[in-house]
Amino acid sequence: MREFVTRFTKEGIILLILSVVLLTGIIIGAVRHAQKGRITFEAIAEKPVSVNVNEASAGELTVLPGIGEELASRIVAYRSEHGAFLCPESLLNVSGIGQTKLEKIKPFIEVP
Repeated sequence: MREFVTRFTKEGIILLILSVVLLTGIIIGAVRHAQKGRITFEAIAEKPVSVNVNEASAGELTVLPGIGEELASRIVAYRSEHGAFLCPESLLNVSGIGQTKLEKIKPFIEVP
C-alpha cells in the first residue's frame, strides 16, 4: 500500500506541474489574444513644417528627413559662400545631396 501512495504522489506532482504549465500557456494566450482586439493610441509624427533653406540655421535644417548635423552645416556653408538657393534643384550642388535625398526633402522645403 505504501508503494501505491508514493507512486500516486509522484504521478500527482507530475500531473500538477503539467497542469500549471498548461494553465500558464492558456493564460498567456488569452492575454495576447485580448491585446489584439484592443485599440491603442500612439503618437503620430507629423511631417516637419516647411523649412526655408535660405534662412534656416543648421539646427533647423536637421528636422528635414535624412539631413543630419554635418549635412545641415554643409548646406549653410554653401549658402554663405554662393548665396541663396534659387530653386530646390540648386541644393544638388551641396556635397552629400543627390537626387534621391532631394526628392525626400522637397515636400518640406521652401525656396523663395
